[in-house]
Amino acid sequence: MVESVERDVYSAALLIIGNEILAGRTQDTNTPWIAERLTEHGIILGEVRVIPDVEQEIMSTVNDLRTKFDYVFSTGGIGPTHDDITADSIAKAFELELVRDEKAFKMLEEHYGLEELTPPRAKMSMIPEGATLIPNPVSAAPGFIIENVHVMAGVPRIMQAMLDHVLREIKAGKPILSNTVACTLPESTLAPDLTDLQEKYPDVQLGSYPHYRGGVSGLSLVLRGIHRGSLEAATEELIEIIKGHGDEPRALSIRSTG
Repeated sequence: MVESVERDVYSAALLIIGNEILAGRTQDTNTPWIAERLTEHGIILGEVRVIPDVEQEIMSTVNDLRTKFDYVFSTGGIGPTHDDITADSIAKAFELELVRDEKAFKMLEEHYGLEELTPPRAKMSMIPEGATLIPNPVSAAPGFIIENVHVMAGVPRIMQAMLDHVLREIKAGKPILSNTVACTLPESTLAPDLTDLQEKYPDVQLGSYPHYRGGVSGLSLVLRGIHRGSLEAATEELIEIIKGHGDEPRALSIRSTG
């Protein structure tokens, strides 16, 4: 586990678990939502992996990511069906027993009623021993936390409620500011200048994204960082660089989102 100490920015990985994502039957809408919410909290999403509902894959991936990042967030595989094996697999990754959590069972009992709490539904109270529960205000079945690994549902509405709870509890960094400058220059024209600008402002992340809209080619240049002063200076220099190539840039205001 990466030790989380007080600092400006934290790192995170997202693990998406589910055969349905890999098969294309279900579209992943969680990643952009999670990335934006983490950015608002000064947490940089550094890696996203999509893996199948296979025990060994889940175990090895969790054990790999949790040593590289401050936080690991997973989605999917904690429901009532036979292929929902995330809880069991993560318990094995941490060498823990999977046990019935009485608090989780009570949540499910209050939600469904004891008569409707079928064995598949009761399965969702099986949690790695010692894990901390993540409340689920939508459908009761909780997620859980072990060390720096946060296990959440894959259903977007439920995942969002779980992540909101988690982000209120964990250490956060400074909000990451961003600024976008658009122009019509080819990316290759600006490449040498962008390299020099990035070297001059190492604390500003500079991205170049070509686009084609309304029959016109263009380029969006996104600058991101936590220090407003250097971000503004880099943006101003970029605008002058574009003007120097004979184009008229369009800049958006700095904002504290991704």
